[in-house]
Amino acid sequence: MSNSDSVLSQEQVSHIVTGVLRLGRRLRAQRPADSVSLSAMSLMATLNEHGPMPAVRLAELQRLQPQSLTRLIQDLEERELIARGPGPDRRTLVLSLTEKGVAAFLYDISARHRWLRDEMARLLDSDDQVLLAMAASVMLKLTKGGTTEDGEG
Repeated sequence: MSNSDSVLSQEQVSHIVTGVLRLGRRLRAQRPADSVSLSAMSLMATLNEHGPMPAVRLAELQRLQPQSLTRLIQDLEERELIARGPGPDRRTLVLSLTEKGVAAFLYDISARHRWLRDEMARLLDSDDQVLLAMAASVMLKLTKGGTTEDGEG
């Protein structure tokens, strides 16, 4: 289906974008005050989802230049949230989440999950909750097209 084949009006598409952006903003506001930066969280989410990987691969998934990751990786290493280790060919360094990193990631995400679960229970009936879950599945299909992995789950 091409862009001209969309069954939605421009106004409906705009409404979806507005809803996604506002929900994203509300979810970010629920992050614990002592959490890592959103950029760091995004890297940690990618490592959590995909497992250990070279910095070059992490940069590709994040759509960043490898040099752009240097400071962020150093900060996460200093906090002992990620670790570098030898790769399979011993020439490549592989980044992975430490136990402390996994705990920090889950701490951040769980606060947002709790907020969303509570707000859905408070504001949405069961049909709307199911519809929202279905819409999320459809939105995730859109992200499989190569967009940046983010930690705003």
